Amino acid sequence: MSIMLREIKEQPTMLEKTINAETKKLDKIGRFLKDRDVQLIVLVARGSSDNAALFARYLLETRCGIPVSLSAPSVHTLYKSELRLDKALVVGVSQSGEGSDINEVLLRARKSGAFTLGITNNGKSEITRSADETLLIHAGKERSVAATKTYTGQMLHFYLLANSMRTGGKRLEIERIPSYAAKALEREAQIKAAAERYTFMENCVVVGRGLNYGNSFELALKLMETCYVVAERFSSADFLHGPLALVERRFPVILFGPKGVTRKSNLDLLRRLTILGADSMSITNDPAISRVSSRTIEMDTKIDEFLSPIPFVIPAQLFAAHLSQSKGLDPDNPRSLSKITRTF
Repeated sequence: MSIMLREIKEQPTMLEKTINAETKKLDKIGRFLKDRDVQLIVLVARGSSDNAALFARYLLETRCGIPVSLSAPSVHTLYKSELRLDKALVVGVSQSGEGSDINEVLLRARKSGAFTLGITNNGKSEITRSADETLLIHAGKERSVAATKTYTGQMLHFYLLANSMRTGGKRLEIERIPSYAAKALEREAQIKAAAERYTFMENCVVVGRGLNYGNSFELALKLMETCYVVAERFSSADFLHGPLALVERRFPVILFGPKGVTRKSNLDLLRRLTILGADSMSITNDPAISRVSSRTIEMDTKIDEFLSPIPFVIPAQLFAAHLSQSKGLDPDNPRSLSKITRTF
């Protein structure tokens, strides 16, 4: 078994540990941030962490009513611009905590008046000194180059932050997520069989919308780095505006399709893909989406759309890991890559 597969299977335990260890701290930080009257949230990240931040943008804006911006680190590191951030929360996301540009943005944001948070899996890393407060992922060491458990750990911290800063409505029942993640792992045999059907895939499109839009970027990244598949990613709405011209008979499209408000646009796209003869595979818990797709990975129907991103990305991670092995590749050691990438 590859290290990547072993780490994928550690996620339910990691999620449980992180909820138990970090919830009280996040509740305290949430009360502090409400008193501070935060009017803007800025997220800074690279790679898989940036995909977790893309998810967080949808989550935090819908739950907290605060505009969220994804930072361009070069504004700080290359152009040395000074931003007015006295009413901002700036969150740096780095599994290693050693991303030079992420830490530089946090330091400059603090000087500009922002309150800063770091999310990391390494409690002894540089990010713990760059940020005002650090939120730890309790994942243990992640050895595979392809991030899996740290990606979902970062997403979990954004759930905790959203609960602590919410402006109204019920708390999201994030304590359900570890069990949903465990049930997702039960789909492995089906996913392995599906991956073998795609052994010779060289190009594909990954589609997600809303809360699962970040997952479309993450699966595409996993397919590129572990399987050497050229994978484009789109929202179901944007895909109909031009990229649909890419599709020809048997062209592979992978879709995240939970029950919820994105259902209609996902169904509209899948119906067009059926007419074009495309090969569609959906990760879904919606019966209508399942019926229209060429093949499906069926998820627990009880999963609410707001809680779907973590359990829905686990089958995607399994698919990438098994596809890599089906192609005769090593998902733990992608060519030309290393675990820590330093950019500035």
